Amino acid sequence: MSVRFSCLLGILLTWSCAPTAPPIFPITELEYPSSLNVVRRADWGWKALQDTIPQHTISRITIHHSGVFFPEDKDPVAYLRHLQEWSRTERPWMDIPYHFMVDLDGVIYEARPLNYPGDTNTTYDPTGHALICLMGNFEEQSVTQAQWNSLVNLTAYLARTYSVPLWNLKGHKDYTETLCPGKDLYQYLESGELQKQVRRILEQP
Repeated sequence: MSVRFSCLLGILLTWSCAPTAPPIFPITELEYPSSLNVVRRADWGWKALQDTIPQHTISRITIHHSGVFFPEDKDPVAYLRHLQEWSRTERPWMDIPYHFMVDLDGVIYEARPLNYPGDTNTTYDPTGHALICLMGNFEEQSVTQAQWNSLVNLTAYLARTYSVPLWNLKGHKDYTETLCPGKDLYQYLESGELQKQVRRILEQP
């Protein structure tokens, strides 16, 4: 075997054994006002995307609940990490199905990047929807004041950023047969209170 061939073979073997760099997919990064208490993905241990789907443009804001009773002593970060793992291994999803999640203390967590449509176990198509999910089961629990404040402020921020009209601010159950986002949360959409509070913020100079 010639020296030149041996060197070439060594280079090929080294290259084939080298670890493959993870794919890098585009992620929309937002600039939040100081009034929003947002924990960015990198700060709660979100794992980079391993797959991608077609991107979308936001034209609606849709409110969800996680549908699982959330006790006060439950760790929201551990919950998020488990939800991401479950979404990618037990479901055929690229990531957590929601773009934002809000814990009982009103802390907002970035989840799925906003430039990718969310996912759902129901029949509606979430393309074009910014999905906000409050942690808890609001068929059984009550929305905390801190959650409510964060929901209003986050919704107003997204509505302003993406020029979403208030009539496109709805709940999951407005699009399909489901209890989500739970009766205690949905009452504020049904009565127009959430839309009213968001409008108040949007009308401020």
